[in-house]
Amino acid sequence: MAGDVIAGRYRLIEPLGRGAMSSVWLAEDPELQRQVAVKMLAPTADRARFEREARAVAALSDPHIGGLYDYGSHEDRPFMVLEYLSGGSLEERLKSGRSLPDSETRTIANELATGLAHAHERGLVHRDLKPANVLFDSEGRAKIVDFGIASMGNAGTLTEAGTVLGTAAYISPEQASGRTATPASDIYSFGVILFRMLTGRLPFVAENAMELVRLNRDERPPAVADIRRDAPSRLAWTADAALAKDPSARPHDGAALVAALADDATAETLAATASTSVTRAMPATPPRRRARRSSSVLLPALAVALVLLAGGAALALALTHNGNSSNNNSGSLPSLSVPSVPTTHSTTAQPTTAPATSASTPTATATSTTAPTTTQQTTTQRTTAQRTTAQQTTAPSTTTPPPPPATTASTTDTSTTTAVTSTTGSTTTGP
Repeated sequence: MAGDVIAGRYRLIEPLGRGAMSSVWLAEDPELQRQVAVKMLAPTADRARFEREARAVAALSDPHIGGLYDYGSHEDRPFMVLEYLSGGSLEERLKSGRSLPDSETRTIANELATGLAHAHERGLVHRDLKPANVLFDSEGRAKIVDFGIASMGNAGTLTEAGTVLGTAAYISPEQASGRTATPASDIYSFGVILFRMLTGRLPFVAENAMELVRLNRDERPPAVADIRRDAPSRLAWTADAALAKDPSARPHDGAALVAALADDATAETLAATASTSVTRAMPATPPRRRARRSSSVLLPALAVALVLLAGGAALALALTHNGNSSNNNSGSLPSLSVPSVPTTHSTTAQPTTAPATSASTPTATATSTTAPTTTQQTTTQRTTAQRTTAQQTTAPSTTTPPPPPATTASTTDTSTTTAVTSTTGSTTTGP
């Protein structure tokens, strides 16, 4: 096919590459006396996709995006005439498995970011950014090419068979999940490229292409500093931020990427935001364990406090009644007593009589209605009893409460009995 003239103008010289979708030839344009690249659609390939690529490239004009010179059809086969880039691809420069010189990495990163900013400003998402689609001109400038699966505006996601497999190492998490690509998707692919230029390796490595897709979708990549501690901090921060799983945590488009590469503080802030978003999306286990430990301590402590409070109230009533029984008329308050509770069984003491505590509340209410003076006395007596209880707690050797009457216990609250035992100590060992 060499020597053929396409559309009466472009003479084919030699093939530059061939794929399932198209073939690319080095050609000569005799009218302008320059070399060009002629890209011709394969006979059975998708014509609509080819036309979409032509429209996408025609909408762009930037020094870091490969230019489109012409478009037409030859023998019912669509073709594009593109800028010929003789400096090879970025993939060829990275094949050695070694990182690029930092100055070269910085230059390429800035040129790619500039090209992406231009495309994103015009509503175009590349969706297949990778080193093979970064070519260099004769002066060594990097240019983005092959917008074959680019989307304009709200265009659908890629559907061509094998496309995901061919770009598995650079695919964004949202594309791997079947969601619509956005400018942030190109930023993720840029992050993979920058990571590789800085470290000489990919963030994720797997023999199976589908496993690479899964890793990019689900797993957190290593930080650049984990692989290469002496990497330039601004470039490392930018790569880490671009590889965030959450698209909103990345630089949102090419313009934001340019800003991150130009300023240390911006790049560092973006990297910190990306790290925080991962923590929010995937909460670590230790905070939940700390919360459970706090609950396990606070809940028993609260229960003990309530038990002590209830026990103190019961003891106060018992002491008040026993010390002032002569001032009450016809037993207006029910008799309360504290049964003997052995120390070794203080937490399992059981009531000895039927419940009578519930009857105390209405009786006390009736007393306060018919005899206000008695109520005031009772209040004073309770206050005195509480003070006595406090003294017994702080100095049991100097204060001994009067022995309880020889009546049976009238309370059925096991927790109250336990509380009295813990509060009064040896004062409850028997009548």
